[in-house]
Order: sequence, then C-alpha cells, then structure tokens
Amino acid sequence: MTAENVLEKIAGIGIVPVVRAESYEHGCHAVEALYAGGIPIVEITMTVPDAPSVIESAIRKFGDRVVVGAGTVLSADHAQRCLDAGASFLVSPGLSVPVLHLAKRHKVLAIPGALTPSEIISALAEGASVIKIFPCGNVGGPAYLKSLMGPFPQVSFIPTGGVNASNAIQYFAAGAFAVGVGSDLVSSKALQAGTPEQITRAAQELVEIVRQARLAPELR
Repeated sequence: MTAENVLEKIAGIGIVPVVRAESYEHGCHAVEALYAGGIPIVEITMTVPDAPSVIESAIRKFGDRVVVGAGTVLSADHAQRCLDAGASFLVSPGLSVPVLHLAKRHKVLAIPGALTPSEIISALAEGASVIKIFPCGNVGGPAYLKSLMGPFPQVSFIPTGGVNASNAIQYFAAGAFAVGVGSDLVSSKALQAGTPEQITRAAQELVEIVRQARLAPELR
C-alpha cells in the first residue's frame, strides 16, 4: 500500500487508534475489536510485547481490509523491524530524522510527532506530509491545534494525547485532519477482563461522532 493510499484511508475514517497492550494476545484482540467496531486502521505501538508479531498477525488475518501501522517508532532499527513485519505506516511521538529517511527510501508513510512550531518546521523540512501533535491535550487541546492552523494552514495535523469521544468534534472544528485516540478507545481494562466488545462499542460510538463532526456546518 502506497503512502498516498494510507493517507486516503486515514482521511476516510478520520481516526487512528493507538493500540497499547500488555501482551501479544491483547494486542491481537484489540485489532479485532476495532475492526468489528468499524475502524479499519490500527497503530500497533512498539511498547506492545512482540509488536512486530502483532503487526504480522493482523495482516495475516485481515489482509487489505485493515491498514496496519506501527507506533512509538523511535529509531531506524525500530522502523526497519516494523517494515519487515509488513507495517504500512510508521508513527513517532517526536521527530526522528532517521525514521523519516528510512520511510522515504521504502516509500512508506511516516508520521512524525511534533509539539512546537519549531518542531513542525523541522518536520516539514524533512518532507513530512502529515504531523502528529503530541501530547496535544496537555497543552491546550483543540484551542492549541487551532492556534497552529494559523501559521500552518497547509499541514495535515493528527492531534493525539487526551483525544476522546467527548472532545473529538472540537478537534475537527479546530482543523484536525484526523485524531489519534489511545486508552480512551483501546481500554486495557477491557482487554484484561476479556471483554473486547467494550472496545467495539467505543469504536462504533467514535466513528459516529467523527462522522457527525465532519457534517457540522462549521467544518464544511
């Protein structure tokens, strides 16, 4: 899948679920629950035990029905392991130039993290086409994102950190390209309790909220 294809998929659903789990099994269950809830995109973080194997498992099970990416990619070594596992995109919490360069060589989408205008400028200079704003919720949330849209109207931002069903519409109103949602969607308690259907219901709710947000007059 090309970088352009992945961007189209992300734009289509508007949600990038961030999967953090305590085991390989929980990671696989999270992917299944999200897909059942209508979200065909997952970001498997490298903090998940044996994360590359979770990526491989998801690809074997769902094929091209789910776009499987890797998150918390901190180095070129991390990136190569994820690409070898079949990841279609790479996400970092900050700006890793080696990761961006490796992704460019492999023609794979890399989404660097940034928080300040200076970091955004650096990411753009390295060729980033979409940027994760992290941790957005800790520095003003939707209001902060809106302030960034002033000097960077051409940039596709994915605010992450503190994004949930109760504030997603505000992020889209502020200009978000998509939202990254972690524990508020992929509940570790639900995975530990063996009730992934809670994640499925949360996914269904968020999908509908995002759909309604994009229909809001102020977002047209």
